[in-house]
Amino acid sequence: MVSVSSLGASLYVPATHKDLQQIANGELLCHLRSVIFCTEDSVAESELSYALFNLGLALQKMPDCSSLARFVRVRNPYVMQRVLEMPGSEKLDGFVLPKATRFNFDDYFQQICNTKHMLMPTLETIEVFSATEMQLFRECLERPSVKDRILAIRIGGNDLLALLGIRRPRNLTIYKTPLGPVIGNLVATFRPYGFVLTAPVFEHLDSTELLLKEVQEDLAHGMVGKTAIHPSQIDLIEQHYRVKHNDLEVALRIIDKDSPPVFKMYGSMCEVSTHSSWAHGVVKQAQVFGIHVGEEAAAK
Repeated sequence: MVSVSSLGASLYVPATHKDLQQIANGELLCHLRSVIFCTEDSVAESELSYALFNLGLALQKMPDCSSLARFVRVRNPYVMQRVLEMPGSEKLDGFVLPKATRFNFDDYFQQICNTKHMLMPTLETIEVFSATEMQLFRECLERPSVKDRILAIRIGGNDLLALLGIRRPRNLTIYKTPLGPVIGNLVATFRPYGFVLTAPVFEHLDSTELLLKEVQEDLAHGMVGKTAIHPSQIDLIEQHYRVKHNDLEVALRIIDKDSPPVFKMYGSMCEVSTHSSWAHGVVKQAQVFGIHVGEEAAAK
């Protein structure tokens, strides 16, 4: 079963893409960890039939098992039904639900009750700006039969900015826009209850330095993974997921059963009772993405 900690930079690929089959088979982008075949915003209404035909061919020829996690971003519940009826749909790891709310979630969820597919609802509607609505949606997702099927919650940054009538500036991360506090509220609403969130897309392909800065802010907000819209973004994003050697040493010390309750390491206080969750996350992240090679502090 796919692990949320190994999603990395999830590449969005329109289901109309000419190389969909090779991408689905993990042949074209060998470094790709997870892919999302999109039948929604990246596909025009007039192209939907072809997109589903192209996706159907890819599903039939996909290998049953793959290290590549594969999802479909459906357009609506009807499109999900059509995908589930395709031969090979059982090879998918799950579905991304666009514009998910507590009002439409069950229309999707009821279709996968008897499958092994995981779901990633996307928060990108006007309800996101209501703390009450987000709490009610969380309660919807917390139902015993539902929670175990929620792999992650995605944030649709561009759709949310569109609702505000603005576009992300070319010189600021998304956290410096009005969405910054909104994302912080979403983290506070969902993460303490066991849901992880993935970071929004970064649309300016020629702004590498700003992308790297935003990934650092993603991590500071506890995000797990980020949407990529071009293969060139994958390595740029995931290089920041590599764990610093010092952080790994501290994490291992914190989870060591023989460590004292509080100790100093690399100039910081480490408290086992409050930092254990972070430490386990760091160790898992290092197992998936490896260790960052760079300068580290010398003093312990």
